[in-house]
Amino acid sequence: MNFNKQMIDLVREIRRRAPSTDKPGIKLANPDLLVDLMPMYESCSDTVTKALIKELFAVAGEDWLDRLTRDAPKSPETERAPDKVYVTKVYRGQTQLVEVPAKGPQSPSTQRIYRGQIVQS
Repeated sequence: MNFNKQMIDLVREIRRRAPSTDKPGIKLANPDLLVDLMPMYESCSDTVTKALIKELFAVAGEDWLDRLTRDAPKSPETERAPDKVYVTKVYRGQTQLVEVPAKGPQSPSTQRIYRGQIVQS
């Protein structure tokens, strides 16, 4: 498999966050890298690492992402609609998991305040 720059950066970040027992298998020279990451995705409790692995599989191709989601066990918490949506962002070289508000019902009218007074829109 050929890796592009985005995939290389994701693998480096996954290796940095991985426990020491899993680090020997996470190398770019490993031809079965994505296959070896599947059990780590299932057993990992860190949500940032899971998001990074899922993003790596998405960049690798749709068939890899399908294999990851198909092989992952379904729990009742993951089957219901998520109340919170998380997005990975990179800020100054650090990958962060940022919560984005889920799109829900918004108030039809908003109040505008100008110099402490409510203004009609």
